[in-house]
Amino acid sequence: MPSRLNIVENIALFKGLPAEHIEDLKKIAIEKSYGRGETIFMDGDEGDGFYVVLAGKVKISKISFEGKEQILHIFGPGEPFGEVPVFAGKPFPANAQALAKSFLAFFPKDRFIGLINANPSLALNMLAVLSSRLRQFTVQVENLSLKEVPERLAAYLLFLASEQENSQEVTLPISKGHLASLLGTIPETLSRIFAKMSSEGLIKVAGKKIEITNPEDLEVLSIHGKG
Repeated sequence: MPSRLNIVENIALFKGLPAEHIEDLKKIAIEKSYGRGETIFMDGDEGDGFYVVLAGKVKISKISFEGKEQILHIFGPGEPFGEVPVFAGKPFPANAQALAKSFLAFFPKDRFIGLINANPSLALNMLAVLSSRLRQFTVQVENLSLKEVPERLAAYLLFLASEQENSQEVTLPISKGHLASLLGTIPETLSRIFAKMSSEGLIKVAGKKIEITNPEDLEVLSIHGKG
């Protein structure tokens, strides 16, 4: 089977690097596979390197003192995760688990930092990706702390429409149970909100397929809520 590392040159983190540097990255990368539900690392584990998803899907989450899971991110092919501890010299700050059969490229910390010392442009690429990630976290914190669940769901659906480049229909990339956790709620509440949005003519739901039938009002809901 051909190596999945062939996608490395198309990853945003490494965009624009010369071919010889891409080859250097492939040389230090270690391909790993994880089954559905398998743990990749735990909150507090040593941050000995970072990962890039080659195929599959990975969930990043935190567990509260009460045992409630809060999903922070869902990463798919081409997306890196676990980068911050590589530079901060600290343990992984969250849990990582495969949501499906997944293949990852693991970049050991020491060898990757050696490449950065030899190629500063790689550090600039990484800073751009981390800055984008920080903006995503800022929006998520704002949504979870200031917005009600219907607003969060509306904003998420509009985000998917933009990401999937289809303003009329989106496909949920995760289960509704995981989506509930991502939005900071429970599945029963999420189901009620989906039903209410459907009855109000904002969306039509068919499994993981969501047709956005009234994007204008959905956008108003995402920003202002109702009341």
